Amino acid sequence: MTMNDPASRAATLSDVARLAGVSIATASKAINDRDDVAVATRQRVLRAAEELSFTPNAMAKGLLAGRTGTVGLLTSDLEGRFMIPILMGAEDAFGAGQVNVFLCDARGDAIREQHHLKALLSRRVDGIIVVGRQTDPRPTLGQDLPVPVVYAYAPSDDPRDLSLTPDNYAGGRLAIEHLVACGRTRIAHISGDPAYAAAQDRLAGARAAMDAAGLELVGDPMFSEWTEHWGRDAAAMLLAKHPDVDAIFCGSDQIARGVLDTARDLDRRVPDDLAVIGYDNWEVLATNSRPELTSIDANLQQLGRQAAQRVFDAIDGVDIGEGTHHLPVRLVIRGSTIARR
Repeated sequence: MTMNDPASRAATLSDVARLAGVSIATASKAINDRDDVAVATRQRVLRAAEELSFTPNAMAKGLLAGRTGTVGLLTSDLEGRFMIPILMGAEDAFGAGQVNVFLCDARGDAIREQHHLKALLSRRVDGIIVVGRQTDPRPTLGQDLPVPVVYAYAPSDDPRDLSLTPDNYAGGRLAIEHLVACGRTRIAHISGDPAYAAAQDRLAGARAAMDAAGLELVGDPMFSEWTEHWGRDAAAMLLAKHPDVDAIFCGSDQIARGVLDTARDLDRRVPDDLAVIGYDNWEVLATNSRPELTSIDANLQQLGRQAAQRVFDAIDGVDIGEGTHHLPVRLVIRGSTIARR
């Protein structure tokens, strides 16, 4: 019996995957009870693990054997509201006390980021998650790092890296499809800084949905700041020029809150006369609006969880792939588009 024979040594995850007829990544997910594994597949993997006397505890020990059990989280904007849910999701995936996390805030400064990167590597972290402040591509940390790196929210500008970012194009489509389903046909768009990739992607998705419905946006899309003040001013200009508008898709919840203020000032009833939909599902804004605000949720906690899981897979020796992956967003319906009955 050779040393390569599973019977002559402790079974590995690779052995379990081979016996179950699945990839190593699928075997890892099944044993760790992660998402996206069919029930039948999970049972097959667990039977293979039992047959080989391979246990999840043994795998956990193997995962951290010779490693430090630490992961670095490198962000550019710790105070930004998009960072917190992503970090919370990653922390959920890491598990309390199972993995130590070193959190570094580069504050958008490239020199500070390099300083933090060197500090994380000197601590011999097993992997790094890089969280950007917006969805525009950011410079890569490079391909020569000794640990796996996953980019979250802001994708890397190098297609060889693995990046996870919300699907803003799909979000724009989803918003317009909802408004059309509500019977709206005179739809306008007010958004934030046109230099942001998110603003352009949401507009592109909105235009695609309008085209599919045989409609055109009323007037030109209006761009400026991601603020309530801009939402108020833009809505006033829009409704003065196009009083027959029956729906406004806003590029952020803050803009939408401003639109609601102006609608109230002009005695436009929401949603009866005018439907308003926001973006980001910032709950403190959306649920305290009058009426409560329908919005597109980017599922940022799930994005953080997936980023952490990809780091786990890479530490496990699994090829996590490359390129930018756009993760699903969802529609959260409230009273600003559908009146309560």
